[in-house]
Amino acid sequence: MITLSNEIKAACPGFAGVAVYAEVRNTAYSEGLWKEIDAFTRELTSNTKMEDIKLQPAIAATREAYKRCGKDPGRYRPSAEALRRRLMRGIPLYQIDTLVDLINLVSLRTGYSIGGFDADKIQGKTLELGIGKSGEPFEGIGRGILNIEGLPVYRDEIGGIGTPTSDNERTKMGLDTTHILAIVNGYSGKAGLSEAAAMIQDLLRKYAGSDGGEVFFFE
Repeated sequence: MITLSNEIKAACPGFAGVAVYAEVRNTAYSEGLWKEIDAFTRELTSNTKMEDIKLQPAIAATREAYKRCGKDPGRYRPSAEALRRRLMRGIPLYQIDTLVDLINLVSLRTGYSIGGFDADKIQGKTLELGIGKSGEPFEGIGRGILNIEGLPVYRDEIGGIGTPTSDNERTKMGLDTTHILAIVNGYSGKAGLSEAAAMIQDLLRKYAGSDGGEVFFFE
């Protein structure tokens, strides 16, 4: 179950989200998936200008949400924007593992910042989306201690597990992950969320030995 705090409802009244929960089999690398990633990279870099990235609707809405919550999106970029900017600078997408790589592909295609979590590492049965507080502990994946004050953040019963800039080391996916929870953050509203969830399910079926799992919406 995913709920929204009153503070995030006040700051981002148009927010809607969708989550995919699925049983999966992770692998270190998927050739088929990387063919899709390489094809998207060629498409993006040939049809996009760097200055256009922040104007993509889902990215622009996430940047606006950062401002409303109290964070500078120029200093703490949403992950979808950071991924696109990386490709536009001619830096290949980093290869992590199949689950992480496919979430990155959906994020690149849609502009949504997507949290990808090992569902079995989440504590408790409820997540709440709120706003990060000063000094709140959060270890970003590959980033060390992250200042999440003013960032939208999902919390389980222990603390923060994910922001649109970075997810937490504590709940990150790995080769031993057998259940994924992928959360698509629709700061631009409901439009496009169903398509993003279907894209995740399709890639899970093709590359992660999954039946696609189940989808649920929240707002």
